[in-house]
Amino acid sequence: MIPRPTSEAPAAAARHAGPEDRAARRADLLAVAAGLLLVVAAAAIGTVIERANGSLHVNWPPLYASWFPHVGPGTPAALAVAVLVVGYGPPLAARLPWRGLLLACWAAALAWTWSLALIDGWQTGIARRLTTEYEYLTVIRRFDDLGPALRGFTGHILNNAPDHWPAHVAGHPPAAVLTFVGLDRIGLGGGAWAGVWCITVGASAAAAVLVALRALTDEPLARRAAPFLVLAPAAVWVGTSADGYFAAVAAWSLALLALAATRRTGGGRWSAPGPAAAALASGLLLGLTCYLSYGLTLIVLPAAAVLLLARNARPVPLLVAGAATVAVAFTLAGFDWWEGYRLLVERYYQGAAGVRPYAYWVWGNLACAVLITGPATVAGVRRALAAAPAALRRLRPSAGPPPGPAGRLTVLVLAALLAVLIADLSGMSKAETERIWLPFAWWLLAACALLPGAHRRPWLAAQAVLALLLNHLLYTGW
Repeated sequence: MIPRPTSEAPAAAARHAGPEDRAARRADLLAVAAGLLLVVAAAAIGTVIERANGSLHVNWPPLYASWFPHVGPGTPAALAVAVLVVGYGPPLAARLPWRGLLLACWAAALAWTWSLALIDGWQTGIARRLTTEYEYLTVIRRFDDLGPALRGFTGHILNNAPDHWPAHVAGHPPAAVLTFVGLDRIGLGGGAWAGVWCITVGASAAAAVLVALRALTDEPLARRAAPFLVLAPAAVWVGTSADGYFAAVAAWSLALLALAATRRTGGGRWSAPGPAAAALASGLLLGLTCYLSYGLTLIVLPAAAVLLLARNARPVPLLVAGAATVAVAFTLAGFDWWEGYRLLVERYYQGAAGVRPYAYWVWGNLACAVLITGPATVAGVRRALAAAPAALRRLRPSAGPPPGPAGRLTVLVLAALLAVLIADLSGMSKAETERIWLPFAWWLLAACALLPGAHRRPWLAAQAVLALLLNHLLYTGW
């Protein structure tokens, strides 16, 4: 049974903190200060560049947003959710039955995301978000005849192509737009239903990360992460952008892979239908992830970390079979992923990316990452980096026992961080990474579980304040 937290426990832990603990807390605060300086530098230098020549193509660098202080119908709800999660989230996360915690985490993440989105009002914040000229819903009717639309999909990617796709359709494989075509076909058409879909599915990523953490590390560590996954500043962009939905698909793929790689039945033999079904389902979702967004092929790095931590390659054949099934289906339908990606790169540089300076965005993007993950994540990632050498050494079979729960979480966070750095250095993510990097942000948020329990509430409050400021002071473009 999990011990009931008491109000005296954090205070006692703080009183008995040793010099090493105090040094770690100081290092956390220095890391947060460095993150803040990075954001301030990105805002100040970005503003100078944008006013000088307009090459950044964003109104409030480094975010695709505009300065617009406002309140809305979601304001009271957002404040209430923040207060409740900061006040009651940690003890509830420690006490609730596991399945109850998963449902509570999803429900609370839904409440947080909905309330943030409704700060901009129903129409502006949700119903019209996915109906702008750049979005998927503008081309739904062009998919009435699905076969020709898929076979001719790549012919409309370039800006100079006849009837070229709008930016988001051209910038993604067709599974992205087909999601909204499917919703339309079952009677859930229009921007409101699209927004509801993205928020509902997107918020489930919090539960998916919990499932993976419990399987790969241990239950107490997963429980410590839960309130931070709820009060994620990234929720500002989960509600409402299609990338929030993409993030959830990727997160469930990794969660199912973690279950497949770590579950044992029948005397330790990997033969039960449960793990096999989980591996196949993980592969199907992994394939779907790659056909939702070209850049999400980088999710294979956290997937490889999952298998490495579990020391189990048996799920790989079914994982590959599931992913291959999706790829074969789209290929037979007439869509060539590699041709689509080649044309996307050309289209990318036909637009704003052709003038957006790499020298700014290669570090400005990292400031966006700080804003979507928050100060607590910066401190948690700092702790993961400090623990990285020891955790990586213990991955070697010859190094003795494998890393403990915190070490395994460290490796998972490092894999997500590596994916972000590769995406950043590629030059294919110049700006707008506050939504593009959502699938990786969830795994960076998991690093908050490494923070000491005595200071969990102040870190949670900092996360909530950042999200509330972003959504009340800025009008975000997604």
